[in-house]
Amino acid sequence: MASSPRPVVSALVVSYNVRSLLLECLEALRSGVEVPLEVVVVDNASEDGSAEAVAEAYPEAKVIRQDRNLGYGRANNAALEASSGRFVLLVNPDLKVEPGCVDRLADFLLTRPDAAGVSPRIRRPDGSLDLAARRGFPTPSASFYRLVGLSRLFPHSSRFNRYNMGYRREDEIQEIDSGTGACLLLRRSALERIGFFDPDFFMYGEDLDLCLRLRDEGWKIFYLPSAEAVHAKGASSRQATLKNLYHFHSSMWIFHVKHYAAERSAFATGLVWLSIWLRFGVLALRSRLDPRLPVSA
Repeated sequence: MASSPRPVVSALVVSYNVRSLLLECLEALRSGVEVPLEVVVVDNASEDGSAEAVAEAYPEAKVIRQDRNLGYGRANNAALEASSGRFVLLVNPDLKVEPGCVDRLADFLLTRPDAAGVSPRIRRPDGSLDLAARRGFPTPSASFYRLVGLSRLFPHSSRFNRYNMGYRREDEIQEIDSGTGACLLLRRSALERIGFFDPDFFMYGEDLDLCLRLRDEGWKIFYLPSAEAVHAKGASSRQATLKNLYHFHSSMWIFHVKHYAAERSAFATGLVWLSIWLRFGVLALRSRLDPRLPVSA
């Protein structure tokens, strides 16, 4: 983890009660990044000694301690204000960058002035692709196909699986609608023009909202498969499944109202509202029976 008065990359890590994973995440940054890097950790009122452990093991990192859980977006907004890098790296505490990952992402943005962000190829621990690494926007039609299962029935369809881009090869550089806040390198100058995360999103959906606002201003987002990371995924959110199921579906509704509702009839918007909260009810019931159910199932 190189130190520099003017870092090229500022890594922002928001953590909540995942001490061991957080330390592994920071170690991967320390050992696997060559460009000048600063790390800013925002601890959202963890009760497992996370902040103290980071201060002891990584004294070069900036640690911001919150007295309550601000959620993902607001905590990252605080981290951004405390950082100074030319590029901003969003990193979840349950993600480990592979050696060279951050350097390749930074090199890409240095050579593509039209790009506001670039996502690495993110794998799950079993080696499969984390589908959130490259996404289309959740338009009403894309969301409908996903909610009714057509995206799973036709995973390689450009129509039915637009959201997860299953019709594209995962080993090719490509322009995408959105990456994921789990690991995404962003150009600070672009963020300064449009703002960072919308505080209306407590958690989930704020990365999609940010990428949509960037693209609306003419910026591009890319997926770079030569840069790789591994994502345990969901370590923080599994701590309160029902609560986080609510936040997930609330974010779906906030996103729809913000970006799509004005172009649709009140009846269509009502159907969207009904489908979102019916889905929440079904998954909430299932989570009572099986607490291991992933939030975004």
